[in-house]
Amino acid sequence: MESLGSLNKDSFVSLLSKLIGESKFVQNNPPELIPQEDRIVNHVLDSLRPYSTETGGGPLVINHVAYHSGRGNLIVEYPGSVPGKILSFVGMHMDVVTANPDEWEFDPFSLSIDGDKLRGRGTTDCLGHVALVTELMKRLGETKPALKSSVVAVFIASEENSSIPGVGVDMLVKDKLLDKLKSGPLFWIDTADKQPCIGTGGMIPWKLHFTGKLFHSGLAHKAINAMELGMEGLKEIQSRFYRDFPPHPQEKVYGFATPSTMKPTQWSYPGGGINQIPGECTISGDVRLTPFYDVTEVMKKLQEYVDGINTNIENLATRGPVSKYVLPDENLRGRLTLSFDEASAGVACNLDSRGYHVLCNATKEVVGHVKPYSITGTLPLIRDLKDEGFDVQTSGYGLMATYHAKNEYCLLTDMCQGFDVFVRIISQLEQD
Repeated sequence: MESLGSLNKDSFVSLLSKLIGESKFVQNNPPELIPQEDRIVNHVLDSLRPYSTETGGGPLVINHVAYHSGRGNLIVEYPGSVPGKILSFVGMHMDVVTANPDEWEFDPFSLSIDGDKLRGRGTTDCLGHVALVTELMKRLGETKPALKSSVVAVFIASEENSSIPGVGVDMLVKDKLLDKLKSGPLFWIDTADKQPCIGTGGMIPWKLHFTGKLFHSGLAHKAINAMELGMEGLKEIQSRFYRDFPPHPQEKVYGFATPSTMKPTQWSYPGGGINQIPGECTISGDVRLTPFYDVTEVMKKLQEYVDGINTNIENLATRGPVSKYVLPDENLRGRLTLSFDEASAGVACNLDSRGYHVLCNATKEVVGHVKPYSITGTLPLIRDLKDEGFDVQTSGYGLMATYHAKNEYCLLTDMCQGFDVFVRIISQLEQD
């Protein structure tokens, strides 16, 4: 495996510069911004075609698969000698989150270099990884090492936003184009900080609508204050949530930064004068759920809490002597209505799998230490892969601190270490 050497920095930076130059056109925020991932695919193909079976007489088998015009995925395989022996690097996505140049200290849409920093939208998430894994596959194509394992790279479209379905990895799975990857470890390369990310969160976006009765604030006894109902109702729901879904013992094992949480993030009401007690308001937020609890069960419980509060609204805490949620004379009761947007489940990677041990060993050798971590950020795509039977492990070599942030950058030295980790993963799996 010595033949694979280390990352060719000049080649990597040159390719990354081309990719970041396209980042403006791969921002993903429909309907205004629909990425054209083939602009990235074309640069990757320019790098790899000279080593492909089709055009260059090389070993790489390349499959460009698009389900929407201009929005391709790319599967690149370096074939090994033992049938069914395989490892894969997947998840390097070719779209980016939006960037507003007015808010950045440098141009987000062109690569700039400041010492070890490679700056621009996508350097950390995830065009840096697209360039890194392209360089790995190019090196395999150039040096043609005799491997027992096939090494497959899957560059994907449409990771940052799922409002346009049927574009990316979900379709590749559906069409069984990735089925053979199930017989070996799959490394999802789209996290950060050079350590294995072994757990992610589920997310349940919720909306609570509170209905009271609007009235003049000088006659508070004739109103049902929807805001007070919202504050007290939500407080009760949160208390019950934390009682039913406390920190789980497995969270320590996986090193989760936080347990499951349920909290408000948005508040709205229809508007009105300062002297009007509002008759309705809406509080929205999310549940972030560690993968040791069931998303459906939590949604069922939240609905139970709401039903219970509605039935016994007289017992809900009030604020002051005339604050209340029932007006018997008018036959009016305050009311809570709960609705959900699309929920997704979290992932706990398999800590007994060969892929996990190999990733940890490689990380320790290259980075000097291994400290796996978990966060309640969501990666719904890897949950789907795990459910389909893939041995998913995740890692990444950008910086968590600049993920989706203004002034995004990554470090060239980190990317060099990423390349070294990949080489050691391949070499360890050769010994099986």
